[in-house]
Amino acid sequence: MKKMSLVALLALSTLAFAQKIDQPTKVKNSNDKALLVKSDAAELEAKKKAAAEEKAKLPKPYDSKADAQADINKLVAQAKKEGKNIMIQAGGNWCIWCLRFNQYVQTTPELKKIVDKNYLYYHLNYSPDNNNEKVFSQYGNPGEKFGYPVFIVLDKTGKMIHVQQSDVLEEGKGYSLEKTKTFFNQWAPKS
Repeated sequence: MKKMSLVALLALSTLAFAQKIDQPTKVKNSNDKALLVKSDAAELEAKKKAAAEEKAKLPKPYDSKADAQADINKLVAQAKKEGKNIMIQAGGNWCIWCLRFNQYVQTTPELKKIVDKNYLYYHLNYSPDNNNEKVFSQYGNPGEKFGYPVFIVLDKTGKMIHVQQSDVLEEGKGYSLEKTKTFFNQWAPKS
């Protein structure tokens, strides 16, 4: 019995020792750490470069010089005549997700058809050049809560009926067709 206990103890000790050897050792050399950081920095720079190239190719629909309140007032008058709602896409030309959404809607026939039939569309600028503080405050400053882009839906009288954050419409590096269609259809004017 003593021999069995001794063999079991020896086997457990060997197993415990083997586990310690197999564990990864921590990096102690500061140069090794620097290499890891450089690799991460290089990857981050590559991602930034790719995003900048993508952004450069996309249309820039936001006008920092526009009088947003006057533009929205005109849209309300037009919406009353046409029986449409107003879709305000708030953001800026600095925002890759804002530009992606605009491009997605403009180049996806199903979405473009829904939007053109039901909405007057406006890009409300938010940037250091013009943050349209007074206009945004009328709608509860949704960009501060949800980020950009954020969508503000007005009925044909100019009354805000919905605010939609955009992340729920995202899919991968773009937007979900089904979720976006559902959003546009849900807030279209009721016949």
